[in-house]
Amino acid sequence: MAASIVPTKTYHKSTYPSLDPTRPELSAKGKTIIITGGGTGIGAEAARYFAKAGASRVAILGRREQPLLDTKAAINAESPSTEILAIATDITKLDQVKSAFERVAGDGKIDVLCANAAVLGPVREIAASDSAEWLGAVTINLQGNFNVATEFLRHAAKDAAIIDTNSTAAHLDIAAAFSCYNVSKMAVARFYMSVQYEHPELSVFSIQPGAVATDMNKSAGYKPAKEGEDLEWKGVSKAADMLLGGYDDASLPASFMVWLASPEARFLKGKFLWANWDVEELKARKEEIEGTTLLSIGLQGWASG
Repeated sequence: MAASIVPTKTYHKSTYPSLDPTRPELSAKGKTIIITGGGTGIGAEAARYFAKAGASRVAILGRREQPLLDTKAAINAESPSTEILAIATDITKLDQVKSAFERVAGDGKIDVLCANAAVLGPVREIAASDSAEWLGAVTINLQGNFNVATEFLRHAAKDAAIIDTNSTAAHLDIAAAFSCYNVSKMAVARFYMSVQYEHPELSVFSIQPGAVATDMNKSAGYKPAKEGEDLEWKGVSKAADMLLGGYDDASLPASFMVWLASPEARFLKGKFLWANWDVEELKARKEEIEGTTLLSIGLQGWASG
């Protein structure tokens, strides 16, 4: 990976010691975490890592109950001291979201929201797209995030964190036929930056989680050629192919989320980040990044103020 392409010289494909959830600096002891899309993939792995970091309570939300129960059982076996709540929830239904958040918060507060649920939407070129289907998918992604964010704000702890599992699709042309996903992920990222602007006491991040072998990525066209070889992706742009490479391990975004929820990452609040970037190198650039437009969504070559 060329150093000029990304903000850090080191580009990770799986977790590493700085993201070790057992590091005291990353402790989630006493914290309550809520993760949407928590039954499978990145969400399930994030729940596992927050439990390893000592979280008191981790709630996993998703539409399908059985994957939630399976993930709950697996985490209970590994981290029995963490309470795992598996709550079947359609996040586009505000009444279900309200009920879930009230159950998770109880008489207390919620410390971290991992907004991980999303739909891909139609994968076809604009001229061949159906208006209702295209706009419907954008609406689902926005509505779900609006619902969970507004409920989180009602129950958020004083120095709470929100981590939006976003995508390179928000800022990079990954391939033809992805306009729906591109637009919805950019819209979601801007939505969370609006939350950050209105709530400077919170730490809000949007992240590209890496090219993890989730069901969504497989349906989007990710197709590893052979073991150890680079990723093949039909119609992929040269930039995306060069940056994404082969599949990343789910441990990378999961442990990155634990790090983002810690005080070490607070200088990056309001930023759009790739989980692949090395956190030690980011920390070394703290003075250069904090309070500037670096790693922020905006107009290249122009900054206000």
